[in-house]
Amino acid sequence: MPRLIALRQDLHAHPELGFNEHRTAGIVAAFLRELGLEVHEGVGKTGVVGVLRKGSGSKSIGLRADMDALPIIEQGAPEYVSQNHGVMHACGHDGHTTMLLGAAWLLTKSVEFNGTVNFIFQPAEEGQAGAKAMIDDGLFSRFPCDTVFGVHNWPELAEGEAQTRVGPIMAAADRFDIRVFGGGGHAAQPHLSPDTMLATSELVVQLNTIISRCIDPTDPALLTVTQVQGGFSHNMIPAEARITGTVRSFDLRAQDIIEASLRRLAEHVPAGHGLQAEVKYNRYYPATVNSAAEAEVALQAAKSAGLATSVAPKPALTSEDFSFMLQERPGAYLWLGQGDGSVKPLAPLHHPKYDFNDKIIPNGVRFYAEVVKQQLKNPS
Repeated sequence: MPRLIALRQDLHAHPELGFNEHRTAGIVAAFLRELGLEVHEGVGKTGVVGVLRKGSGSKSIGLRADMDALPIIEQGAPEYVSQNHGVMHACGHDGHTTMLLGAAWLLTKSVEFNGTVNFIFQPAEEGQAGAKAMIDDGLFSRFPCDTVFGVHNWPELAEGEAQTRVGPIMAAADRFDIRVFGGGGHAAQPHLSPDTMLATSELVVQLNTIISRCIDPTDPALLTVTQVQGGFSHNMIPAEARITGTVRSFDLRAQDIIEASLRRLAEHVPAGHGLQAEVKYNRYYPATVNSAAEAEVALQAAKSAGLATSVAPKPALTSEDFSFMLQERPGAYLWLGQGDGSVKPLAPLHHPKYDFNDKIIPNGVRFYAEVVKQQLKNPS
């Protein structure tokens, strides 16, 4: 454990953004080689895969951890604070990587099984689809996996708890960018040109009615405007303005309705002001959907690992590119508690004061080992 804690804190102090995890990938590869594993680097640009075989079984399993950090200025004050200004492990991927390395050690040294374990260390989870990059680079053809499992620390759950569920557990994530243009002029002469900012403001209000008026109230979905930009001077109506935001949903039909409604409003609201709009809509992550049998395996493995397990009562509207792997192979995604169980943890995910709880490293290590023991049972 002391070595794993030191490793996790070192990764925290040296965070790297997506597809730039060169130092992290090097540490991962060296650790796996030290264990005697077959190691493959550069999978999906900066991804690493370690392969461990025992026995003669033909079954195989994939265990996945993400490695990248976020573009956040860290505000916490641990002794291992980020040394890369503006980059921070604010989502616990340093802990995920460490837990999977610990599982590789345990499975190599102390656990008997019959088959193949592929340890998948993935780059660029934070919005850049590193999972898809690995798949496109032949992940599952080069390293066959009958099933695949992943873990994410969860501050809303108390340390020692774990949850997952059959079906959707994380939302599909879309991004929209709208450019409103065709106006501009002197702020003291608004009658001479269309008011871009007025039209943009009205559009923001109308976008926030899509979920409540176009989606079945029993279907969870979300639309949030996160950026509104326009103008350079207090006395000038800008020629254009921009709106950016995110959409989260679980149902493909709801996703279609939201996009169509957004495009319709973006066309007609600015047009009512004599302006035009251009829409870019990117469905960048699908929903993360657990297969039924594997969700049960994950719950049983967590229980066998000594965790207090329960079925997650509802999915989260956060997103995860592990979804791409679950589209290719049956599997499950587990939430691993790391907080005090309060409704609003002091430092939630993506917060500048967030820090991974090193006390839960053994929980993740044991969980992965129990999954392998269940899926790749030794005949003896």
